[in-house]
Amino acid sequence: MNIQPNCWNEYGSLKTVVVCSPSHLDVPDQQTATDVQWEKAVKQKKAQENHEDMIRAMEEADVQVIDYSVHLSREELLLNEKLINRIFVRDLACVFGNTILPGAAGTSMRRPEYFQSHRLFQQWFDDKTFSLQTNNDLKALEYGDVMILNKNAVFINAGIRTSIESVEALQEHIFNAGFQEIGVIDLPRRPDTMHLDMNCNVAGENVFIGKSYMSYLPVQVVTAKSFRYEMTTDFLKRHGIEVIWTSDIKHTVADINFLNLNPETLLISTKANKNIFKDHSILKKKKLVEVEVEELEKGGGGIRCMTLPLERE
Repeated sequence: MNIQPNCWNEYGSLKTVVVCSPSHLDVPDQQTATDVQWEKAVKQKKAQENHEDMIRAMEEADVQVIDYSVHLSREELLLNEKLINRIFVRDLACVFGNTILPGAAGTSMRRPEYFQSHRLFQQWFDDKTFSLQTNNDLKALEYGDVMILNKNAVFINAGIRTSIESVEALQEHIFNAGFQEIGVIDLPRRPDTMHLDMNCNVAGENVFIGKSYMSYLPVQVVTAKSFRYEMTTDFLKRHGIEVIWTSDIKHTVADINFLNLNPETLLISTKANKNIFKDHSILKKKKLVEVEVEELEKGGGGIRCMTLPLERE
């Protein structure tokens, strides 16, 4: 892989992204979906069509898309193609500046995909870029709970799938990657707040959109030498970020789980509530590229969950 990882924010022009095609298995009925913590039953054929449409939309925006599953050995693939959550690659790792930090699954059902993908990353990158030993002290850290706000600050949720102990174990590596502050929030423990990116998102340079209730929550602000507390709005504004709190989010995944293709363009679900964008002076100028991912969203994750950026300009 001739890739130099580079991510200092969530909105720069996306150049390279990792994905994984859907499982070969159907989730046949609502009871099964409930048992595996999915929202609805899913047909694999339709899910695959949705995924191909999403990839096509990114490639049309000149993004290099890498499906990590095609690089697995035949033996590994026989297991991987049966892992129903394998599409949610965002959780596996995160590029902080020029360093890739591995995650740790917050549920045993997801551990095989972390194990397999991390072994691939070891082959693709040198030890300085990706060190698997970094997650030795992590109990649970899924990167759907992490947002890179800018070159100074990272925002993390210590919630259902990410433990505060793991955040504490990781923070030195984040500082070493070049960031100055980590804001740690603690979202309520509910299915619709499983990850940070089911509640908020970076919608462009210096623009942040989130569910209104988050404005009532404090953030622990951690630096290499100290920590203190601020309200969420104050933390974001201090970093030059305009905050848009909204109660107009009807579908937790479709509405908020979009992906920045570049500073002018968002890749969004066809099911997204576009009213969120239309009244804001900056957001109403955004180009919205819509893609149908409804069958994939039934698994409880959206476009951001299904994409792992490696390079942004």
